[in-house]
Amino acid sequence: MLGMFLAALDQTIIAAALPRMAADLHDVEHMSWIVSAYLLTSTAVTPIYGKLSDLYGRKLMLQTAILIFLLTSLLCGLASDMGQLIAFRALQGLGGGGLLAMAHATIADVVSPRERGRYQGYIASVFAASSVIGPVLGGLFVEHLSWAWVFWINLPLGLAALFVAQTTLKRLQVKRLRHKIDYPGAVLIVAAVTCILLITTMGGNDAAWSSPVILWLGIAAAALFLLSLWQEARAPEPILPPRLFRNRAFTVANTAGLLLSMVMIGGLIFLPLFLQVVYRLSPGDSGLMLIPLTCLTVTGAITSGQLVARTGRYKIFPMIGLTLVTIAMTLLATAPLHTSLLRVGVYMALSGFGIGLVMPVMLVTVQNAVEPRDLGVGTASISFFRSMGGSFGVALFGAVLIARLNHWAGQAPDLAAALGAEPGIRLLHAGTGALDLAPAALHPALAEAILRSFHEVFGLGAVIAAVALAVFLLLREIPLRTTPGMSGDEVPAGAPAD
Repeated sequence: MLGMFLAALDQTIIAAALPRMAADLHDVEHMSWIVSAYLLTSTAVTPIYGKLSDLYGRKLMLQTAILIFLLTSLLCGLASDMGQLIAFRALQGLGGGGLLAMAHATIADVVSPRERGRYQGYIASVFAASSVIGPVLGGLFVEHLSWAWVFWINLPLGLAALFVAQTTLKRLQVKRLRHKIDYPGAVLIVAAVTCILLITTMGGNDAAWSSPVILWLGIAAAALFLLSLWQEARAPEPILPPRLFRNRAFTVANTAGLLLSMVMIGGLIFLPLFLQVVYRLSPGDSGLMLIPLTCLTVTGAITSGQLVARTGRYKIFPMIGLTLVTIAMTLLATAPLHTSLLRVGVYMALSGFGIGLVMPVMLVTVQNAVEPRDLGVGTASISFFRSMGGSFGVALFGAVLIARLNHWAGQAPDLAAALGAEPGIRLLHAGTGALDLAPAALHPALAEAILRSFHEVFGLGAVIAAVALAVFLLLREIPLRTTPGMSGDEVPAGAPAD
């Protein structure tokens, strides 16, 4: 839970501070890469941590992940330009991916699927609690210290996590299983994902959607994915064994989880930006406004975790949760210009409760459906697809927001003349002072253009959540096992089949 808190806090504390980071480093255009770079590398290493922890033990790999995370957090705080910050964030993801994977894998080793819903509820609650604390701290650091402190706060927390891991994880058994790590598969998958991220980030901004560079990136992504499928089919121990995708529960849960993560991570990043630009809230106040969302996420996670443990039923909770997320995003996408902050907070809280209902169940679904030999890689797959979804969501929502700001601000000739070229970049760079970029007489038109742009981003979120709901309807509910993932007669998690 401490490892989960450390990783989750880093994802949320950056939300309220992101606009200030981009402004101070004079590069709003690549702001989404501060998040995407981290998610991309954490996606790549998650399944590798699963394999290595089978070989060297969960405790050692958790501590390794914490050490990497601490060192790179220090470097992120010392970054002097956007290129350095993105590079250090990518390195930080090498530790963050391990923190998430080891938290889930440790629980899977010692708790039965029937009881695991309760424990995943606790872990999801820690994740959500960090979501409450993170944006508030991020806003306060930006206002009263500097954005570097959103990274340096990890240092005392990480040292505490190292100490606790050393003293409390001694009883975990280490069964040293020999593995052949599928490094070519990992490289091919990450390269394909990177191409897609470049398309979503550059399309409509750095390059036209019909430009040769976007076309070649699309061709490269398709080719790399085909190569990764070929590599996974021939590898002795693939990163993602193709047989897992023949398991309907595995495929449905991970697809829905990927789509939900697009909405969840995108929302955490762009809701504070929405509040700062549209409602002109300070970074600290925009962080406080996320409390309804994250508090209800905690409530939803605990509720669904407890009910899964008591009833043994789990399909109904993601269906309810995804419905609530779809409704909440639709309400945000249609809210008039002068909607009260109270009503916006209610919509955000509704979205948070829906997300909370879903989060613990996805992992339980996969762990209950896969064979014991695939428990390690199956568990890692959840974090893998969540991170991939978060990467896509941040890049896609950022690209859509900038493109629509350019479109709507350019519709009025007076606005276009006042804002000049690339108005979307200028507006996001200005943050709470966005309206001041235009003469007072144009403020109503500019406010309407900004709101319409955010409406389209939230509308996209509603569509993605609805697709996730449709995917989850395909799930066949399997009765939950009542034994832990590794009993004495089972093949240990991640071990090759005989």
